[in-house]
Amino acid sequence: MTNINSITENSSTTKKRVAKKPAAKKIGETEFLIKIGPPVLTRYERSRIIGARALQISMGAPILIDVQGKLDPIQIAEEELKNLILPIMVTRTLPTGESQSIPIKVLMAGS
Repeated sequence: MTNINSITENSSTTKKRVAKKPAAKKIGETEFLIKIGPPVLTRYERSRIIGARALQISMGAPILIDVQGKLDPIQIAEEELKNLILPIMVTRTLPTGESQSIPIKVLMAGS
């Protein structure tokens, strides 16, 4: 049985906040530093991009890939995202007001 008076605070129970290192991704010759958020495209960003592009396609925007019989704007938008031909940037914002715009090609690299 342990005596309550003999228990000391363990240093492992107190957690310190450690700042994450910014992730650097290299696309071709250019290296891009991601300072805000994860170094990959999140599922929320992915769904927002696909939804926005599908809306553009359904409103008559030009399709950037060979359709190959696909008629659904969502499938076409997914294929365009997978082929990395969408000229879209993701803007991530912190509560402090700091923001960073990141090209999709950087976030999709390696995935």
